[in-house]
Amino acid sequence: MKERREAKTQEGDTNPKIDPVPNSNTEKPPENWVSGDDPMTGAQASYLKTLSEECGEPETFQHDLTKAEASKRIDALKAKRGSASRSHT
Repeated sequence: MKERREAKTQEGDTNPKIDPVPNSNTEKPPENWVSGDDPMTGAQASYLKTLSEECGEPETFQHDLTKAEASKRIDALKAKRGSASRSHT
């Protein structure tokens, strides 16, 4: 049986994965991403295509989007899909 190793820190040290700094910038808006102008990833393209079809908005998907644009469209479609599913209950 393998023994689980834990990262050891000196007394008083914090682990940012466990204790994030308040008001940290771990979540930036897409327009502030360093790589936001890069082409969207394959995963983004696949998810955006699926969401756009599920929401009946296939025109939302475009092949030439940036990472930031794709992220914003994904968020908007997820919100729309979420509000549509709540209105049907």
